[in-house]
Amino acid sequence: MQSVLLILTHPNLQQSKINYHLIQKANQLDFVHIHDLCEIYADGVIDIESEQKLLAEFDIVVFQHPFYWYSAPALLKEWFDLVLQYGYAYGPGGDSLKGKKWLSVITTGGGQTAYCKTGHNRFTMEQLLTPIEQTAHLCQMEYLAPFVVHGTGKLFDDKVRLDQVSSEYLKTLRLLGEGA
Repeated sequence: MQSVLLILTHPNLQQSKINYHLIQKANQLDFVHIHDLCEIYADGVIDIESEQKLLAEFDIVVFQHPFYWYSAPALLKEWFDLVLQYGYAYGPGGDSLKGKKWLSVITTGGGQTAYCKTGHNRFTMEQLLTPIEQTAHLCQMEYLAPFVVHGTGKLFDDKVRLDQVSSEYLKTLRLLGEGA
């Protein structure tokens, strides 16, 4: 079984129905370690050495967060800037993350149709996530297709869809753990 580090970054997790729900599901899996950046670094001061040591312990890194202003929450962006250092994650000698898998689990308030050329946001999720994909590539990590949950504002009104999303989420994490 491969080990999974799930880096959660949600500034209002208790108010987030879907992220809170998904994290409760992930908590059921003993090979998944949930690392809540907003809880650990409420003061905004990231312990770079501690984070780098933690990354070394896992085969797979999952970044779970809401999609804020077409990107990750500010704390996660700062985490990228500080933890994924030159000489550690990229550049000469920067191969500490080489070969590890990177999965983004992203939630959006807007529906899936909003994320296309003719949609409200004018770009596909794949296009909007290009900087994140490039970050993984620069770190020599294997970037996996993101797990995106659209339309989260209405998700809890649709029990069938909520069950489907939950099941797909757990299946994705299990497959990662099994090395698939």
